[in-house]
Amino acid sequence: MTALGRRDWVPQASEDYVLRVAGETASQPLDAIAARIDALAAENRAIHERDCVNLNPATNVMNPKAEALLSAGIGARPSLGYPGDKYEMGLEAIEQIEIIAAELAAEVFGARYAEIRVPSGAIANLYAFMVAAKAGDCIIAPPGEIGGHVTHHGAGAAGLYGIATHPAPIDPVNYTVDVEKLRADALRLRPKLISIGGSLNLFPHPIREIRAIADEVGALVLFDAAHMSGMIAGHGWQQPLEEGAHLMTMSTYKSLGGPPSGLILTNDAEIAKRLDAIAYPGLTANFDAAKSASLAVSLLDWKAHGRAYAQEMARTAKALAEALSERQVPVFARDRGMTTSHQFAIEAASYGGGQAAAKALRAVNILSCGIGLPLPAVAGDVNGLRLGTPEIVRFGMTAADMPELAGYIAEGLNGSRPAQAVAKDVTAFRGRFRNLHFMR
Repeated sequence: MTALGRRDWVPQASEDYVLRVAGETASQPLDAIAARIDALAAENRAIHERDCVNLNPATNVMNPKAEALLSAGIGARPSLGYPGDKYEMGLEAIEQIEIIAAELAAEVFGARYAEIRVPSGAIANLYAFMVAAKAGDCIIAPPGEIGGHVTHHGAGAAGLYGIATHPAPIDPVNYTVDVEKLRADALRLRPKLISIGGSLNLFPHPIREIRAIADEVGALVLFDAAHMSGMIAGHGWQQPLEEGAHLMTMSTYKSLGGPPSGLILTNDAEIAKRLDAIAYPGLTANFDAAKSASLAVSLLDWKAHGRAYAQEMARTAKALAEALSERQVPVFARDRGMTTSHQFAIEAASYGGGQAAAKALRAVNILSCGIGLPLPAVAGDVNGLRLGTPEIVRFGMTAADMPELAGYIAEGLNGSRPAQAVAKDVTAFRGRFRNLHFMR
């Protein structure tokens, strides 16, 4: 008998799995549960750092020094108020860590103000929406066909806050927004905010043009850098704040390789003031100070090695995309160079859809995930497969290794060899890359 009740609104297969594991937990003694948690933690590390090649661009491996700070006893201490005038006593060390983290974030991203207290990229987006708009207002955001994230739409933070989101018109050729049509929509809708960026970024976005449109209608421009944070930090991508974005949000655990957290940056003092009021005394108040320390150490890596790391991520992504295309894998935008970032996508209809393709690759120990593309829909699935290079480059893979990896990906997708045999070869390939790179 489980303490958890069945949730009829959750897909049955998922809920059956949840209740099975919950039932096993409920029937076990405490020591056995603790041992199982330890074993599962070890299994997770083996999956990601021994057995599999992780091509999911939404994740990265942390600097072990940064990771260690998450369990250094900092996070258990509440940190309410401004540094130098905290509510609880004894926070003299923690408040200096907060200042260091904010200063490093501002340095790395070329910003004047850094809001480090947000717990995730999704909440960072919520803060941005709260700065720009109130319930009932309209914003314009990229749709899923060009990688737009759910937080900008009705089912995510924007909708839950009460904002009406109009999907931006798309430019499928350049995998971004159509500027001319966007201007027409903005003049008609008078949005409070226009967002750009998302879960897949292949080519530069027209940020300067979007800012000009925003100025016409009195809107703010938000660049969602959840996935591009590392490329921006390493100056391997356009610099959104320089090109006109009013503010930039991000997750810090993806290409940036930091802790599971969020970050907001701006050069506008009034926006920073409003963000501050939302954070304190508003929605954040006390927050996990350990992730601030972890973020600070992670950002030191970018100060030391950022440009080289970003260049290698982009170079390796391009090499992998080209090698896959040579093996007749349908890489998206192959007639336009496929990518200029650390990410690219595969047209997944012939594999049954993006998630179906990701599951086929998981069977051969390659980790990936689905994504939306401006192509015909695939029933019951997304139509694209997303791949990225942050983690493999940090483990030492380079462009020279990509033809071999492309061969395993192609075999996993087309089923030309038994999955078990390919998986064994992938694990052997992964075993050649154990040392971490671009870390202090």
